[in-house]
Amino acid sequence: MSTQRYLGVSGRLPDFPWDKLTPFKEKAAAHADGIVDLSVGTPVDPTPQVVQEALRAAADAPGYPLTVGRVETRQAVVDWFARCHGVTGLGVDQVLPLIGSKEMIGSLAIHLGIGEGDLIVYPELAYPTYEVGAALAGAEAIATDALTALGPRTPKLLWLNSPSNPTGRVLPPAHLKKVVDWCRERGVLLVSDECYLDCVWEGEAHSVLHPDICGGSTEGILAVHSLSKRSNLAGYRCAFVAGDARVVAELLAVRKNLGLQMPAPQQAAMVAALTDDAHVAEQHARYAVRRAQLRAALESAGFTVDHSEASLYLWATKGPDGPDCWEIVDELAGRGILVAPGAFYGAAGSHHVRVAFTATDERVAAAAARLAA
Repeated sequence: MSTQRYLGVSGRLPDFPWDKLTPFKEKAAAHADGIVDLSVGTPVDPTPQVVQEALRAAADAPGYPLTVGRVETRQAVVDWFARCHGVTGLGVDQVLPLIGSKEMIGSLAIHLGIGEGDLIVYPELAYPTYEVGAALAGAEAIATDALTALGPRTPKLLWLNSPSNPTGRVLPPAHLKKVVDWCRERGVLLVSDECYLDCVWEGEAHSVLHPDICGGSTEGILAVHSLSKRSNLAGYRCAFVAGDARVVAELLAVRKNLGLQMPAPQQAAMVAALTDDAHVAEQHARYAVRRAQLRAALESAGFTVDHSEASLYLWATKGPDGPDCWEIVDELAGRGILVAPGAFYGAAGSHHVRVAFTATDERVAAAAARLAA
């Protein structure tokens, strides 16, 4: 029997963008002093000792973990939200641990029964996985920041991303509240990807779960968070979703059947990371130095940095009449610097590049020197 009928899912997905960077990576790697890879925002600094110690202490874990997670894990999330972001009134039944945030973003629509004939809306410039999640579910997807452009159509799911990947833009509280109200009036599930909420450099960022924004009710709202960026835990796959208890319960029911369980040692590590604020401040300070050095170098080389008040990236351009993103990628690869083209994140990014400052101090200094030259 032919297996061809089982091979149709990947054809619905957009091309994996990072494959297109291969020739530019090879070009950058040919630099005499080696490549400076600023294309992916993966942490390079050590996982905090307090987290490593918690993982080791919990290493003896012979039994299956529960999909719902340990009470201590979920309570640590509740306490962190209140202590660090002013989100009050959450209960442990409104929190669910995730095996990294990307799996939730990519599978949420399927898990909630959203599919053919339904509409999913995500930001005009956005992380590609929102589109992937819609495609996997067979739903229609529209990338827009203007909800008025939808006309009479009502989406089933609307994604927000503040602070933004790739632009680093932070949406003000009044805007967030306006979106919350718009979704509630229409019965739209609002899911806010807030993975960079602790990576703010200018001003302040807010969760949609803050009482001033959601009105003290989580009805119709979810927030997705990751510890990968704030705590150098990308390799641990520690994340969580919080918000509307009924939606969380539905996700739990589905995930139980799929065996989507955060391992017990990682849950202990997550508790340690959420409880300790010192390592977050230390890492924030490291990134602030790298960001300032790289931004100054880009601007001295003729770039303008737009937005970028938060996240781990600089959204750089030489203007709408300047070179397009692929020309910039090629130019910088010639200097041994690899960056991500803005087109990866939507047509509106065609003249920008996303420059991560997650490389080591030595590599960031090397990039700055090459830009200055």
